[in-house]
Amino acid sequence: MLDQLEWTQRYTDFLSNKESRPARIVYQRDRARVIHSASFRRLQAKTQIFGLNESDFFRTRLTHSMEVAQIGSGLVEQLITVGTDAAGNEQDYVQWLPSMYLIEAICLAHDLGHPPYGHGGEVALNYMMRHYGGFEGNAQTLRIMSKLGEYTRENGLDLSRRTTLGVMKYPALYQDVLSQSADYQEKLARPETTDFRVLDFASWSPPKSIYAEEKYILDWVLQPFNEADRHRFTQFSPSDGGHQRTHYKALDTNIMELADDIAYGIHDLEDAVTMKMVRRERWQEQVMESDVLAKYPLWGDEMTERLFSDSSKARKHAVSQMVGIMVEAIYMHENAEFSHPLLAYQAKLEEGAMAVLELLKKFVFENVITIAEVKQMEYKGQLIVLELFKSLRANPSALLPSKNYKKYLAQETEQEQQRVISDYIAGMTNTYASRLYAKLFTPSQGSIFDML
Repeated sequence: MLDQLEWTQRYTDFLSNKESRPARIVYQRDRARVIHSASFRRLQAKTQIFGLNESDFFRTRLTHSMEVAQIGSGLVEQLITVGTDAAGNEQDYVQWLPSMYLIEAICLAHDLGHPPYGHGGEVALNYMMRHYGGFEGNAQTLRIMSKLGEYTRENGLDLSRRTTLGVMKYPALYQDVLSQSADYQEKLARPETTDFRVLDFASWSPPKSIYAEEKYILDWVLQPFNEADRHRFTQFSPSDGGHQRTHYKALDTNIMELADDIAYGIHDLEDAVTMKMVRRERWQEQVMESDVLAKYPLWGDEMTERLFSDSSKARKHAVSQMVGIMVEAIYMHENAEFSHPLLAYQAKLEEGAMAVLELLKKFVFENVITIAEVKQMEYKGQLIVLELFKSLRANPSALLPSKNYKKYLAQETEQEQQRVISDYIAGMTNTYASRLYAKLFTPSQGSIFDML
């Protein structure tokens, strides 16, 4: 591949002017560093949709990340297949496709910054950090990769430039996005809510971004692109009902996001059906009889029979068939606005598959994600995060673990100190956070011998 060593470079190599290693070695080790990281292991105790105590069958952020990696590698294989003719001649884009090691590393890493209690925990942390640089899950992922991960002392997991680019979904700084929102600036001037139970959580969803603290990583990752590509890639535009966000994605990020969407729209649907949170009548009305499926009949009634069968094998077969339909619908588009192949090449789903996938995502969102039973658990998690942060902020010397407090004292500014508390809470699993909350605030719970 052209400029291969440029993209296999690690940040520590960049700082020390060391020569980069071959891609087959670097990307395999990137994947290994993600898999063996503490942040990746903790995803097993962070929720995808349902509470961890519901059943050991349902998905967590760990199993979700593994499924995204599997789908991502399937998408790459399909792009290779459709990009290679019977004589073995490859289209130009094939040489720029990520290797299996690379796409799996990106997909496995994409949720490392996911805080306890899902999006609810993210909003709660953003509220507590609103005057200190904010909190956002994708930004936290980059922070783990570049600073907090345990592989190196100063540079986190120290993944390659291309892997880091692939995980970087929103290449814009948190404060730059917020500066475009007069409404959010007005909210920042309001006094802090004293009773978290009446906080308007919907008002504090963070912008999709990266922290100012990791700007140097953004600059390093984008270094191989020319000025015009960098400028266009980092611009943001209005989105539907929310903060502005960057409009473009790199090729690898694009593939990862398609895999993430497929896992969300189909695998999470399986959990909902198995748990009987989605009834066959609702599925029939909102999906099977929809205008979208009438226009793009990707499957028929046999899919419904399998999906709502009492047989787990039949359900799994239906889910597998749905995923296969999406994977086989991928093709490569080229955006002439960019000169670099990693920005110009964009993987897309055929029109019908994309429309049906959006329908499935909407169905899961409306019938699972936003129902009262799920939102109530999210709300409880938000209150736990808020109360923990409030107490740790007021009493860091007494409540922060010794290694975290030592790091807290080493910081030069108040914002840096608050980021230490944020990092500590963001790294908690749902189980750890709830046990710590009970230990601190429930009189009958807690002991100096507790193993949280």
